Amino acid sequence: MTVEFMMPFYGSFALLQTAVRSVLAQDDDDWILTVLDDAYPDPAPGEWVQSLGDDRIRYERNPDNLGVSGNFRKCADLAREPLVCMIGCDDVALPGYVRRMKALAVAHPEASYLQPGVVVISDNGHEVLPLADRVKRFYAPSRRPAVLTGPALARSLSRACWTYFPSICWRIETLRSFPFDASLDVALDLDVQLRIADAGGSLVADDLVTFQYRRHRASVSSWKADDGSRFAEERSVLESAAARAEARGWTGARKAATFRVSSRLSAITRLPAAVRARHGRGIAALLRHALR
Repeated sequence: MTVEFMMPFYGSFALLQTAVRSVLAQDDDDWILTVLDDAYPDPAPGEWVQSLGDDRIRYERNPDNLGVSGNFRKCADLAREPLVCMIGCDDVALPGYVRRMKALAVAHPEASYLQPGVVVISDNGHEVLPLADRVKRFYAPSRRPAVLTGPALARSLSRACWTYFPSICWRIETLRSFPFDASLDVALDLDVQLRIADAGGSLVADDLVTFQYRRHRASVSSWKADDGSRFAEERSVLESAAARAEARGWTGARKAATFRVSSRLSAITRLPAAVRARHGRGIAALLRHALR
């Protein structure tokens, strides 16, 4: 059961090298890696990837910039193996990732996707736990491994999206059945997971840490949070989820998606940065999300 890493690239060459080397360092060799270059202006990263001389690694370059959601949709289209991880080009898969994901997939054949244990690292690779990740930890299942299905999964994710998208190991049939919404940039992971829950799918949340997620201010989700557009996406996704939950009679999931307490609080924590930047539209968007 091969794990296929799909790695969209549009950032730091040095961090790309770290990410690729983390895949090469897996203690189970049953993996393949595709680096999808999103029209990066410097040819050096692509030349380096191709110079590695490992037939498990392929390099593909987009003729034009596809952006975040476009790259994820292309990764899903290109994927061929039973298990797929859309690892960030600045993240680190710890040596046991492949081995652990394969074991979980066998132990839980009903699981639509797998969430490994994750630690958060900074730009320089030090382990950190900023506010956003303390919130994720608070809302994540306290006992793991945990299996969440249907209404329980919808309620849990509507309270807070505590998963780490680049670390997730997807069954390829899940990606085929639930394509990413092209209109979304930063809430597309929440959207697809809620649609999986709506269809009765299940998530296995693991306790063993096998992935390092890099948190830094240069990310798409960071700057979109300050200008408020991230929260507009979240609100739209959760409003749709609330309507679907109501139609199914999932009271807990409907309430969580309607009240979206953690999402509102997150918007409030972004207000000081928007005020300091005198970002009028961002301030208005954040207030609208927090109070509406």
